[in-house]
Amino acid sequence: MQPLIWESRPDGLRAPAMVAAFSGWNDAGDAASAALTFIGESLGAERFARLDPEEFYDFQATRPHIGFTDERKREVTWPGIEIFAARVPRAPRDLILVQGPEPSMRWRAFCRHLVDLAEALDTQLVVTIGALLADVPHSHPVSITGLASDETLGDKIALRETTYEGPTGIVGVLHAACMDAGLPSASLWAAVPHYVAAAPNPKAALALVRKVESLVAVTVDASELESATEDYERQVGQAVQSDPDVQRFVERLEQAAERDTTPLGPGDLPSGDAIASEFQRFLKQQGPER
Repeated sequence: MQPLIWESRPDGLRAPAMVAAFSGWNDAGDAASAALTFIGESLGAERFARLDPEEFYDFQATRPHIGFTDERKREVTWPGIEIFAARVPRAPRDLILVQGPEPSMRWRAFCRHLVDLAEALDTQLVVTIGALLADVPHSHPVSITGLASDETLGDKIALRETTYEGPTGIVGVLHAACMDAGLPSASLWAAVPHYVAAAPNPKAALALVRKVESLVAVTVDASELESATEDYERQVGQAVQSDPDVQRFVERLEQAAERDTTPLGPGDLPSGDAIASEFQRFLKQQGPER
């Protein structure tokens, strides 16, 4: 059985761009997966293929879920990659969206299947998106760094090129595989404040959506995500102000960001782990706004 399972064939896609995001190590604050999900839901994307998880996941690390169907029968839902097509008639291209948890094993084979899929659908551009923890303040604009397969593509979106070297995730491996296959590609990373990593970060998700929009020339209505960003900034700001130590820590980050706008990479050790732990407690005590 082939791992790539076609449920239907999305014929007639116009100059499609593939956008991929994976939950897990590549997805600080759930920003990348939330951005891709938001794009798909906004454009009415429909699933047309999936990857059989049997060859790529350790089910003790990424466990299946069990639940009830509408008929009250027990049903197991397995983790895996889902692939959607979004047709955007008023845009110059359509989108192919790839999402799911980061695979546990056989990454090279995994990437070959996605590259084969991109080539089979005559994909014109592949964009991978991720989010990393960094010493950045929540109050500043989200920093987006990354890589592009050619200088023209990077210049098109004013992409700040990353200088990070170290351990990578499936996002980095897939981007490299696309470049090796000669597919125009870009990898986008949003910097997420490490002291608020446990909370979903709609601000970083919105920044990724905007950067993807400019790269693929497809626009979505992001008013819902903008509203969530305003709530996020208000709640985090209140939590910061509730404790002088946390406030001083964030002020130091703001001062450092004004001197040097380059975020730290995912391998860097944060300097305020103890304060970060306290900050998570404050956020939990705040709870959802009523």
